[in-house]
Amino acid sequence: MKTRNLTLGVLAFLCLSALFYACSNDEVEGTPETETEDYMAGDNPDELCITNPSWFPHAQTPAPMEGKGSPFDTSSTTNQIFHQWSWQKFLWLTKPDNGGNPLFLNLNKVYQVDANMNKITPQAGTTVSVMDTEQAGFEEAILQSNPAYAEDGKSHTVYYSIHMNPIMFNAGTGFAKDIINGTTDPSNLESFPVGSFELKASWISVNAIKKAKRSSYYTTMVSVSNDGGTTFENMEMALLGMHVVGVVENHPEFIWATFEHNDLGPDFDRATNSASSNDDMLLFAAGSTTDINGIVYDKSTKLGKDPHKVFDLFAYGVPTGMDNSVMTNTAQKEPENIDNIKGINACVKSKLNDVWANYHYQGSLWLNTDGLTPTQQAELLVKQGSGIAKATSGSSARGSLGNANITMETFTQTFQSSNADININNLANCFSCHFAQGFSSHTSPIYISHVFDGYLNQQMGKSAEEIERLKLMQEKLTTGN
Repeated sequence: MKTRNLTLGVLAFLCLSALFYACSNDEVEGTPETETEDYMAGDNPDELCITNPSWFPHAQTPAPMEGKGSPFDTSSTTNQIFHQWSWQKFLWLTKPDNGGNPLFLNLNKVYQVDANMNKITPQAGTTVSVMDTEQAGFEEAILQSNPAYAEDGKSHTVYYSIHMNPIMFNAGTGFAKDIINGTTDPSNLESFPVGSFELKASWISVNAIKKAKRSSYYTTMVSVSNDGGTTFENMEMALLGMHVVGVVENHPEFIWATFEHNDLGPDFDRATNSASSNDDMLLFAAGSTTDINGIVYDKSTKLGKDPHKVFDLFAYGVPTGMDNSVMTNTAQKEPENIDNIKGINACVKSKLNDVWANYHYQGSLWLNTDGLTPTQQAELLVKQGSGIAKATSGSSARGSLGNANITMETFTQTFQSSNADININNLANCFSCHFAQGFSSHTSPIYISHVFDGYLNQQMGKSAEEIERLKLMQEKLTTGN
């Protein structure tokens, strides 16, 4: 990691925005704080994670400021505060609670829910229950690990869990009740309250990982069902990745941050039209793959067109051109954005001494809402619809404009069939599927959450199968997949 000097403008911002960070304890269920606390930043981007109160040691990481008095409570935001929120939120969620488990697995603080927002209680002796294996945007598409990376020489399936804090859960049940009772129109300008957050985590059996490498992964006992929840088997599983999605002041669209373990797969090289690794990785067999075949889904094999060659299309979700240079004609200012991501990753890694040092921040996505009132922010979401995903100059999206998680959007990192077809006009990201339109075509910022939308449709009498069909229809309509 090269040390880069901050410009005077960024230094000035650091001194001013520092006033907005404050301490909050894990007893707080995501409630935004309003107290302010000074912190001093260093003189280079690698110190983007130095705050007072400090994020470190990890066991004492405070929750990030999100509401009134936070860095987001302004008409002019900067790029770096979104990256700081993302890493701090992840550290807060993964710090150990009194029982030694990460905070996000404490059911008194964070609920586990299914895809339709029904609460899940893990089986005895486990911290998580999983049964979902479907990849985003596909029916029956599953992600399988590289058998050469496994202790048992077999390929293993990746599973997913969803988690939500009480603020978001209670707001969601309330929205659904009002819509069903007719007190709120199905098309509306409602938004989830500040402090709401939703998580999606990916898991795999530790048998998919050679024993010599297991210590680099966070592992826990998980109850696994392969028959829709009728029977469960308890097994030790490793955490591979996590989406951290939360609402902060002036951002009803949520900040969409994502994290990955460091040993899952390589980054794609657009200039050579290939991805390669000298060593076996969990999702990538040693060797190379040509074009984007490793992340093009094959319906017959339910694997990539080139099996076990999964990679990140864009490092840190930042789109690049055919010469590997960062696209500069996008809505996002570069290279400031990618420099901030690299800088905060290096800073956090240098301060961690636990298993979480083996995970990295892959980037985050949000919208430019500077200077807009809450009503105007909601109207922006409704008016633009799926257009919020656009990356071209003048559009609203900010941050990692090609944002995806290698374990969750494996085969939807792009909707194109070849590297040559990918350009600034067809980039895919979280907003390609998550926008202010429900499965039933009503519009509202609250439909950005598919979990809430599923819950609403369930309360209206639709079956889980029908809800999944509606969701896939919407995604195919907007992505052409």
